[in-house]
Amino acid sequence: MSLEFSGTQTLPLPREQVWAYLLNVKKVAACAPGFESLQELAEERWKAIVVASVGPLKARFTLDVTRSGMEEPEHMVVKGRGNAPGSTVEASGDMRLLALTPDSTRMDWTASVIVSGTLANVGVYLLKGTVEKLTGQFFDCLKKSMQAYYGRWS
Repeated sequence: MSLEFSGTQTLPLPREQVWAYLLNVKKVAACAPGFESLQELAEERWKAIVVASVGPLKARFTLDVTRSGMEEPEHMVVKGRGNAPGSTVEASGDMRLLALTPDSTRMDWTASVIVSGTLANVGVYLLKGTVEKLTGQFFDCLKKSMQAYYGRWS
């Protein structure tokens, strides 16, 4: 089952600050719903453990995550591939930052998720709704985390 998502977030911070924050993988990963742990394997490559719950099903994924295709400070690509008992997932995210003003940044993002196995069997509507909810939780956390890190919004 393949799902596509996209969206736009406006952050009241300079683009360079948003970019610097997004480079800190541990801070960003901590906002991922179900995040358990992150281990650096090599430069721009990590092992992440994430628990995903979809309806009555719960799966603990071990993911191989890489970050590639970076064009500082405006474009970043993140890819992940992993397994849980009975399920596999392959995901990619593409993010672009645009400075709206010296103190405001627009983040345009797209994501693609391919799920197979037990989790894919719950149905596209349940899976899509869950991913949309988790995406909202991620961006809410990311904004609060950035605000706390920088002490205030610009």
